[in-house]
Amino acid sequence: VQLQASGGGSVQAGDSLRLSCRASGGAIRPYAVGWFRQFPGKEREFVTDINRSGFATDYADSVKGRFTISRDNAKNTVFLQMNALKPEDTAIYYCAASRQVTGRNRPQDYGYWGQGTQVTVSS
Repeated sequence: VQLQASGGGSVQAGDSLRLSCRASGGAIRPYAVGWFRQFPGKEREFVTDINRSGFATDYADSVKGRFTISRDNAKNTVFLQMNALKPEDTAIYYCAASRQVTGRNRPQDYGYWGQGTQVTVSS
């Protein structure tokens, strides 16, 4: 399966953005999907993930209460709604797909990656 992330942009602190991760070349339904972000010179860090059915999610402490992950398997797409954005959220955001049932907060837990989308939040 191929993944394509979109929806990034440049916003002000406090604004919202909605990222999309669309799958092609296969259905996204069999996969859990996660979002990671990468700061310059740093390793990719876990942001959130959602299981195959969409009933279970997990969030990094830094985004809890502000970010929401959801999925629409019929549209082969996973979404990341980001509210109350902060300058420290500025990063490249990546979506990834995993066949693991549990324990998906490391990049090596994911076998399929989309290209990144840049999110820039100015104060």
